[in-house]
Amino acid sequence: MSSRRHDRKTDAEVNQTAAGEADYPRRRTHTESAAPTGGYRSSKRSSRSGKKARRAVRTEQRRSDVKEKASRTGQSLAAIARRAGTVMASVVAVLLVLVLLATGINALARYLAKQQSVAETSPEALREKAKENVLIIGVNGKQGADFLAVRLDEKGGQIFGIAVPDGAFMEVPGQGFERIGDSYGAGPEVSLAAISNYLSVPFDKYVVVDKDTYQEALTSQSLARVMERVVATNLADADRERMASFMGTTSSDNVALVPLPVKPISLGDQTFFEPQRQEVAELLLSWWGVKVGAEDNIIRVIVYNGAGVPGIAGEAAQELIRNGMRVVDTKNADRFDYNESLIVVQDGELANGQRVKDILRVGTIVDQPSEQDVADIIVIIGSDYVPAGPADASTGG
Repeated sequence: MSSRRHDRKTDAEVNQTAAGEADYPRRRTHTESAAPTGGYRSSKRSSRSGKKARRAVRTEQRRSDVKEKASRTGQSLAAIARRAGTVMASVVAVLLVLVLLATGINALARYLAKQQSVAETSPEALREKAKENVLIIGVNGKQGADFLAVRLDEKGGQIFGIAVPDGAFMEVPGQGFERIGDSYGAGPEVSLAAISNYLSVPFDKYVVVDKDTYQEALTSQSLARVMERVVATNLADADRERMASFMGTTSSDNVALVPLPVKPISLGDQTFFEPQRQEVAELLLSWWGVKVGAEDNIIRVIVYNGAGVPGIAGEAAQELIRNGMRVVDTKNADRFDYNESLIVVQDGELANGQRVKDILRVGTIVDQPSEQDVADIIVIIGSDYVPAGPADASTGG
């Protein structure tokens, strides 16, 4: 029995032990937590996959944000571009309108200038302009001549004049670029044409006096005694009396007779004079209202002698100059067997060629554009041209 009690605990001992265990917890032994299903590696892979998934979500969100921002920016830029395009289109439209207006205004200005030029060079207008003008020619035998281009401003009570020395070089119709003094040897009509051509001022009346009278007028700044000493003129009696009265009653204070601005050029024992165009232009603008340089509407002509008749080109040139055209050269043609005159239009309208034909009364108009800038029209005089008779000249004592 004792052995059984030793081997088996009594109920009281068992209960005591149970109670002790309940009252006094045992020391815990270290035990690992139960690993999730699949094991450690599976759990790690799952964690990485989660991180990757979350990273992908964040990346996608960022991409979405970027796309949305880009879309908003693009829309804003598109709106700005549309507004800018509208503004630019408006600016271009305004500029186009301005260009068209400027072009139209320029075209209208050129048209009006041309019409004015045509009106100013009509025979009637030229005759009206020439009424105030007279060319005083001072001669000393046959040793050349000096010229005084005069404007008698009767309304203003003034007299203006430019003295042109015989040694001044300019285009002389029929003689080319020569001393103006030599023009008188071919007749006063040639001198009138040469002076008119150079100054762009119409002169169709002249008086001839001796050299002493000419010099006295320049020295005294008075034309009071000129008409008393005329040796030749083409003035009608009424014009002569009118001019003589005005010249005699105009005080020297209201008379300005100045030498042509020239530059002396010595060649051997002779002295020639080169007119100074700019200074001459100032006088012409002030006294005659002629603006040198605004000559785009003046028809420039070269005249060739194609008929072989001496002086025929000069005759034609004089007619053209009297009708408001500028003759820049006269010379012989390449041959003298032209039966028909030719009017070759190289710059400008064919209507200008018709004007030349109307003046010369003959000629075939040829349209032959050229890049040269010397003349607008070349006229080759043929045997069909008949010069107009020169103005009748009268002699006065």
